[in-house]
Amino acid sequence: MKRATSIDVARLAGVSQSTVSRVFTPEASVSAETRSRVLAAAAELGYQPNAIARSLSKQNTNIIGIAMGRITSPFHPYVLEKFIQHLQEVGRQALLFSTPPDREVEDALELIMQYQVDGLIITSATISTEMADACANLGIPVVLFNRYVLGARVNAICTDNVEAGRLVANLLLDAGHKRLAYVQGTANASTNLDRQKGFFDRLRERGATEVVSEPGDYTYEAGFAAACRLLNRPDRPDAIFVASDIVALGVLDAARYRFDLRIPEDLSVIGFDDIPAAAWPSYNLTTIRTPVNRMIEATIDLLLARLDEPAANPQTLLFPGALVTRGSARLPAPYQVHPPQPTFAAFWEEAL
Repeated sequence: MKRATSIDVARLAGVSQSTVSRVFTPEASVSAETRSRVLAAAAELGYQPNAIARSLSKQNTNIIGIAMGRITSPFHPYVLEKFIQHLQEVGRQALLFSTPPDREVEDALELIMQYQVDGLIITSATISTEMADACANLGIPVVLFNRYVLGARVNAICTDNVEAGRLVANLLLDAGHKRLAYVQGTANASTNLDRQKGFFDRLRERGATEVVSEPGDYTYEAGFAAACRLLNRPDRPDAIFVASDIVALGVLDAARYRFDLRIPEDLSVIGFDDIPAAAWPSYNLTTIRTPVNRMIEATIDLLLARLDEPAANPQTLLFPGALVTRGSARLPAPYQVHPPQPTFAAFWEEAL
């Protein structure tokens, strides 16, 4: 059957097509009798208004583009779901664009612009300063989620990764660890660089010298391989800070099943993000929790504010991560270790 149009509804209701349009426009004024007649005709014909056509007539689409890489990583599907929920609550729809992981989005940007998105959220990918400036010149607000680009005219919402790295360094030193290591995420990602910087800076400030950094990536396989290289060293580390939880799970499995080490007696491991698997009894991972819900709310608030004030100066907002202490790391006395949790009841709830 042919889809009913506003012309069909107008003909059946005995009104003009513009009247049908006003009935389905919330702010428009229409008499109660006319509204009732038009809605009855629409119901009889199974008519639904074309939201895209209506939004284009107003010079906006109410569509927010989300450019995301690594969508199969445990962290990002949860982030995407929350973005969609929050955007729908404020009357917007999300359009997902998958990008190569931790790559600039220039290749996909032309396609994104073809959909006339009102704004763009970029997560698990980066954008160059030139492309950020181009978006600003086109009047398309861009917000980076959980990363930033120095010198770009673009807004950013991020975990305070430097301070989180410093927190982990203090925790491990206070617990008496002597040989420390850091397993990286993707080398050029701001998340990885800042976590490593905070960790190493604080270790140096406190006089720790036996510190190594091992290349990795934001994957389980990279964590397993990096752990094998570290644990084969003659000066094997007794504590490892890992750039993300999925990498830390690989480190834990390598330590236990390839090297038969006891966790945390022989080796402490600390991750970052607090993905659901971090709390599984088989991993029981001590980690830094990313305040996902508050960061998503701030991202959308900032994006909507930039739609209202396109000329406003860009902002970079940092949110503190929260330490979640479980059983994968030896801890100094003041810290309370949380027992393993076999259910998902409290996952992804912010600690602060």
